[in-house]
Amino acid sequence: MSRDIWDPDAYGRYADERARPFFELLARVRATDPAYVVDLGCGTGELTATLAARWPNATVHGLDASRAMIARAQETARAAGIGTLVFEELDLRAWRPSRPVDVLVSNAVLHWVPEHRRLLPTWVDALAPGGWLAFQVPGNFDAPSHVLVRELCRTTWRDELGDVAAAVLAEAPVGDPEEYLGILAEAGCAVDAWETTYIHVLPGENAVLNWLTGTTLRPLLDRLAPERRGDFLADCARVLGRAYPREPYGTPFPFRRIFVVAHKR
Repeated sequence: MSRDIWDPDAYGRYADERARPFFELLARVRATDPAYVVDLGCGTGELTATLAARWPNATVHGLDASRAMIARAQETARAAGIGTLVFEELDLRAWRPSRPVDVLVSNAVLHWVPEHRRLLPTWVDALAPGGWLAFQVPGNFDAPSHVLVRELCRTTWRDELGDVAAAVLAEAPVGDPEEYLGILAEAGCAVDAWETTYIHVLPGENAVLNWLTGTTLRPLLDRLAPERRGDFLADCARVLGRAYPREPYGTPFPFRRIFVVAHKR
C-alpha cells in the first residue's frame, strides 16, 4: 500500500454501526477529568470529537496515517469549534507521546497493525498513573465475509492479489479477550476484556460487499488496475450474496468485536 487508500465517504457509509462499539467501549472508561486524551487511528474525527465533548478540560489528540482521513477530521474540528481538539497525520507505530497520557483510545484499528501486541505494553508505559487504555478490534476474520474473499484471492485472483491478500486478510490478525487480558495484566493493569457479536441489518443490494468496500477490500482494490476492479467486485458479490442472502427486511450481517479496557494501577 504505497499510497493513501482510504475513502472517508466509503468508510462513513455505515457510520452508526461503526460508532456503536466505540461508545460501548468508552462506557467502561471511568476517567473523570483527564488532561490529555489520545485517539490512535482517529479516522474522520467525528468520534474523537465526542471525547472532547465528554472531557472539555482535556487536550484531545487524534492521530491517523491517512491524509484523507485527517483532512476530513480537521474539517470536523473546525466545524465543532473545539480549540482543544487537534488532529495529526501520523502512523501509530511511530507515535511517541511528549507527555503522560490519561486516556488512550483505539477503535477498530489494531487489526491493521501486525505488531500491536508488542506495542501494548509500551502504550501502558506512556499512561499516567491511573490512566486508561481502551481499544476495540473486529474479531470476524473466520466469518464468511473474510473466508470467501481470502479464497477468491488464493484461487481465481491469485496472480493479481495473492501476495497482498496474505498480508491484509490474515486469518488471525487479532487475539482473543483472554490473550489481551494476559498481556495487559502483566503490564500492570486491571483489565476488563469481553466480546460481542452484533447482528447488523444492512439495507440495499450487495449490502455486505458495500460494507467491505469501505474497509477490508480497500488494499485489494488499490492493488488492482482500475479496469479489473469491476470484475473482482462482481466475483465478491456472487460469493457474498450466497453467504448472506437478502431478506425482506435487509441483509443480516453478524459481526464479532473484541473489547479491552485496561486501567493502569
